[in-house]
Amino acid sequence: MANQETIVQNKIRLAINAPHVRMFRNNVGSIKDKDGRLVTFGLCKGSSDLIGFKSVEITADIIGKSVAVFTAIEIKTPKGKISKSQQAFIDMVKAKGGLAGVARSIEDAQEMLS
Repeated sequence: MANQETIVQNKIRLAINAPHVRMFRNNVGSIKDKDGRLVTFGLCKGSSDLIGFKSVEITADIIGKSVAVFTAIEIKTPKGKISKSQQAFIDMVKAKGGLAGVARSIEDAQEMLS
């Protein structure tokens, strides 16, 4: 049975599916392989649950062309707490001009993408 955060994440991924948005599940963690070596996976420690982009149209100097804006959505349940490394990742994405934040509902994710 899926945990509550997974349920929220799946609802959000389905709700924000649009031609101008592409989000991918970013599993972060580590596991030991059959030889006992630690294998890490995911973008980086603290990186958000959903990673992708939102396409936006640029006006004036690049009229009619679209660019992809890096987007990171950290999924939490209504009572879920964000870690320091997750907040640092969100802050870094925002500082560099991307879209990032915490979504506890479909509405939170849609607001972030609007």
